[in-house]
Amino acid sequence: MRPTRPVSWLTPARKAFEAFPDGARQIVIDALSVAAEGGMAGIAKPTKGLGSGVFEVALPFRGNAFRVVYAVQLGDELWVVHAFQKKSTQGIKTPKHEIDLIKDRLKRLKEMLR
Repeated sequence: MRPTRPVSWLTPARKAFEAFPDGARQIVIDALSVAAEGGMAGIAKPTKGLGSGVFEVALPFRGNAFRVVYAVQLGDELWVVHAFQKKSTQGIKTPKHEIDLIKDRLKRLKEMLR
């Protein structure tokens, strides 16, 4: 059995996550706990275009859509790099500015962990 990995947060992701409703936060924490133990929650999926080891928790909650993006292949920790409430302008597609922000945070985190 794999040991549980620590979950670390980039500060902007933590601040955005803290603005989620209580119930949504608990569901996301449960999904991150599954990931930290080496599994993948039913509401998580690999994120396309961001490289292997990057996943997104996609949570519909009380008529809103919340997203949390985390990386599992950076050091010994699971890193939460972005959290946001998705505003439906393009259906289920994640807006380009959110993808660009995630890419930038992943790049900076990789540099920091070297």
